[in-house]
Amino acid sequence: MRADPPRLNRRAFLAAPIALAACDRIAAAPSVADPVARPLKSLAPFPFGATGMTWQLDQPDWVEQMLRHCSQLTPEWEQKMERTLGPGFTYDFGPSDRVVAFARDNGLRVHGHTVIWYSQGADVFDDATVPRARFAAEYDRYISTFVGRYRGQMAGWDVVNEPVAEDGDGLRECHWSRALGMDGYMVRAFEQAKQADPDAVLFLNEYNLENIPAKGATFLKLVERLLKLGAPIGGIGTQSHLNIEIPAGQITAFMRDAASLGLPIHVSELDFPMQRDGGHLPDLRSTAERRAQQVARVGELAEAFMALPERQRYAFTTWGLRDSDSWLVRAEGKNRPDESALLLDAEGRPNPAYQAVAEAFQR
Repeated sequence: MRADPPRLNRRAFLAAPIALAACDRIAAAPSVADPVARPLKSLAPFPFGATGMTWQLDQPDWVEQMLRHCSQLTPEWEQKMERTLGPGFTYDFGPSDRVVAFARDNGLRVHGHTVIWYSQGADVFDDATVPRARFAAEYDRYISTFVGRYRGQMAGWDVVNEPVAEDGDGLRECHWSRALGMDGYMVRAFEQAKQADPDAVLFLNEYNLENIPAKGATFLKLVERLLKLGAPIGGIGTQSHLNIEIPAGQITAFMRDAASLGLPIHVSELDFPMQRDGGHLPDLRSTAERRAQQVARVGELAEAFMALPERQRYAFTTWGLRDSDSWLVRAEGKNRPDESALLLDAEGRPNPAYQAVAEAFQR
């Protein structure tokens, strides 16, 4: 079984040039001298989280680091439809139950991920063969059963994941939109989730919002439109798989625009790869330059998040806790064993971007 199937063919990052100005205070942040990272949850005046998977629950070193640094856990794969939905509209929530129980037993709050995603479910929810009436009924049943199973146990849910087109030009067509309408499938998902778990914060979650301004703008317009249609959206999830080469200020601009909607914001899947995705030109940047770019952009994100009103800071979550936990290094992911895209190295020691985040959180 693949450990993290949803991340295999993803993430076309914007390849924008960047100039690290001498006045960029964050880029000049020193490397961390202390080999022991202070607990991130003690530095953040809001929940700090990371992802977890069932196989990690059996690793004492991962458990130790997770409980040391995190106050929130996001199931990385166990709640995706690929795992929970079987042929003939059968369900299996066993792995999800195990991750949620681990969090409960260890005093971690849980953020659910993800209910409806364009990338999954089409093999069972086949809009070409399943009659529309049954499609709609099974759609409602899946959401109400899944979300309702954890009623009162989840802080929030990613109800609809990645509805915006890759380049930000409109929305993605998928089996959900063909059967239930482009806006209709999203409104319906939020309505069903609200009925099933009325106290959870319900999120629309998307990636490349900071990396591609056009996509960020389309996403925020979608949130506004769905709210006007009555969708009970309670929060905005920005995945923040950061392209470390984007121009300074671009992250801040998106966060400011997102904040104007007044909803809680979740930095939901943060990582910041040193290696470029795609492209045909050799990457001539030195390791020091890549690290400086990481520090600058991650520091900017943390500062922009801290600038939000307190009520809008839902949580700050990294997609994996240590470099060795990242989907980027795993063979079934990007298969980059030397990638370093998280705040902690494989031994749980602070990477350079850790200090920029720690300083931002304590201002």
